[in-house]
Amino acid sequence: MAGIYRTALMVVLMLLWSTAGIGAGAAEDKPWAQLRDDERQVLAPLAKEWDGMRPWQREKMLNIAHDYPKMTPEQQQRVQQRLSNWSRMTPYERENARKQYQKFHALPPEKQQALRHAWEAYQKLPEAERQRLSVEATPEDGLGN
Repeated sequence: MAGIYRTALMVVLMLLWSTAGIGAGAAEDKPWAQLRDDERQVLAPLAKEWDGMRPWQREKMLNIAHDYPKMTPEQQQRVQQRLSNWSRMTPYERENARKQYQKFHALPPEKQQALRHAWEAYQKLPEAERQRLSVEATPEDGLGN
């Protein structure tokens, strides 16, 4: 059961990356030093890796930074947490997250919805219960892992 929650976390992280719009144009080629102050402030968790990111990744992140001022404080906090979490992931963990994302989107809509509901239920659990479930996690989850 806890494996489902871990998978759902990975999916949520990937949804952040996939929902950013397209349209920054040549801005995705800007090195970190050439970003505006407001862009650097929002994207600060990615500062160390910015110059090594692929253009499409930069473009998505710049779109997030562009939309950031229009977000509610809760949405802004969520973006900052997700960027921070992503920046701390190893390349291996990121690759696994991408694979989980692809598996998630290959599922039928009703299975995706069931995973979303499971994640919401998990988020409502007390921290101690979440940790207990994490320890008891099995390799079996809703994405066939």
